[in-house]
Amino acid sequence: MIMPRLSSSMEDYLRAIYILSEREGTVTTTRLAEYLNVAPPSVTGMLKKLARLRLVHYTPYRGVTLTRAGRRIALEVIRHHRLLELFLMEALGYDWDEVHAEADRLEHAISEAFEERIAEMLGHPAYDPHGDPIPTRAGEVPLPAARRLSEAPLRVTCEVLRVTDEASTLRQAARVGLRPGARVIVEEWVPGAGLRIRVGDLEHRIRRHLAERVFVRVLSSESSPETMPDATAATSDHP
Repeated sequence: MIMPRLSSSMEDYLRAIYILSEREGTVTTTRLAEYLNVAPPSVTGMLKKLARLRLVHYTPYRGVTLTRAGRRIALEVIRHHRLLELFLMEALGYDWDEVHAEADRLEHAISEAFEERIAEMLGHPAYDPHGDPIPTRAGEVPLPAARRLSEAPLRVTCEVLRVTDEASTLRQAARVGLRPGARVIVEEWVPGAGLRIRVGDLEHRIRRHLAERVFVRVLSSESSPETMPDATAATSDHP
């Protein structure tokens, strides 16, 4: 995929709109401002520019969506970002909570040829270090069915598929062994404290804030229909 010449800021907006729409559905200017840590008037101004370039559909007070062209560019930026994250870990020894910020700085600078060299060196991987899918050059995004750990049934073995790509979340998840491929069992919902989980032979208590950012698939054939009730979970992070 070849991108037209856009500023790094424009590319950041397109990537953010794609990610938020995948996670949350409707993307509002307020939510976009929070995600990008910018003032709402700045968001409005940028969305108008992107709309003029026919990269987004934007109606004030009704949210924003990507056009086909905007989505194509967003996926290319995401491909750069996630390949770079894996490259930084595999080739340069970065830890998984360090690579996001570095990839943010580099994703706009690399060429398509450099992107392809990285992909070849890494064996054309399907997922980044956090379990997020790496879009293909054709813009396809493999995404296996998953549920949040906060919605997992009790006492059933699950496999961690991905963890939300935020530095604080990644550090908290790593502390308790919640990395892609790990096996986890939700043992108990603890009123006022989130979940008691088992990862390998170790038990941990984590907050709902973290459990909502870890995505799993159920491995056991037997499962409880129960999921974590809202009223019993705290909203702060694992210490």
